[in-house]
Amino acid sequence: MKLTLPDQVKKTMKTLTQKGFQAYVVGGSVRDMLLGRETKDWDFTTNATPEEILSLFPDSFYDNKFGTVGVPFEKSKIKNQKSKIQFKNQNLKDIFEITTFRSEQGYSDHRHPDKITWGKTVEEDLSRRDFTINAIAYDVKNLIDPFRGQEDIDNKVIKAVGDPSKRFEEDALRIMRAVRLATQLGFIIEPTTFAAIKEKAPQIINVSGERIRDELLKILSSPYPYEGVMMLKNAGLLTRILPEVEKCFGVEQKSPGHSPSLFAKKCPDPGSYCPAGHPSSRYGKGSHIQKRQFRTDHFL
Repeated sequence: MKLTLPDQVKKTMKTLTQKGFQAYVVGGSVRDMLLGRETKDWDFTTNATPEEILSLFPDSFYDNKFGTVGVPFEKSKIKNQKSKIQFKNQNLKDIFEITTFRSEQGYSDHRHPDKITWGKTVEEDLSRRDFTINAIAYDVKNLIDPFRGQEDIDNKVIKAVGDPSKRFEEDALRIMRAVRLATQLGFIIEPTTFAAIKEKAPQIINVSGERIRDELLKILSSPYPYEGVMMLKNAGLLTRILPEVEKCFGVEQKSPGHSPSLFAKKCPDPGSYCPAGHPSSRYGKGSHIQKRQFRTDHFL
């Protein structure tokens, strides 16, 4: 399959390949192109080391231990592959991130690898990623998809790469990310992956409040906020991140004209009935707790 890339993206890859290095766009950018969605973040992976990347891009910078080099790019107009809709690149980050192939060992804090080793192949790099739909790379000619992410995109499934328990043990934020991606894309979470989320739910305490808040607000701003809250509840996450909301389930209401439960699905189609995209509006409509203000500082 051939995908259309923005000129700036192709130029960045060509800078690497002309010097004999491999270069791929990877992760969410490839996923979104395959879905016909606007690609907001362009990430690259290569066998070039950070020092070699720095030498090829004069304005680039490198200040981390993960092999990621930031390359500033000039904003321009790009085109969505499937919809062919032209849009300004104003929402894209103005830094391309180019990361050396790598493998990772040890996650003592359940968030970050203790040891990074530069990898030799793109397949090795893809094997460390979170979900199959994010473990696809593209080199201008070919899609590299060792974990059948395209099949999961077609089936609208969120599935962990390899052993899901291991993936969530490595990085507990992935637990929230799975639910967020499902609600943003309208996908379901594959049963084995969801079982691992339930198993590893207690690990969410290792994630900072700010990161939990960010994922939660994205869930509430998604096309399926109610389903997202229910997934959090069924996975055992809601009681850990919003225990006061968990307690609303099963509380009966006797008032005429109200749903029998304090937490009811009042908004079966948020896109049609709850057009407001702000998470506090979604929270109020979707949870039927109209008078309770949603406080985003709960996680600060």
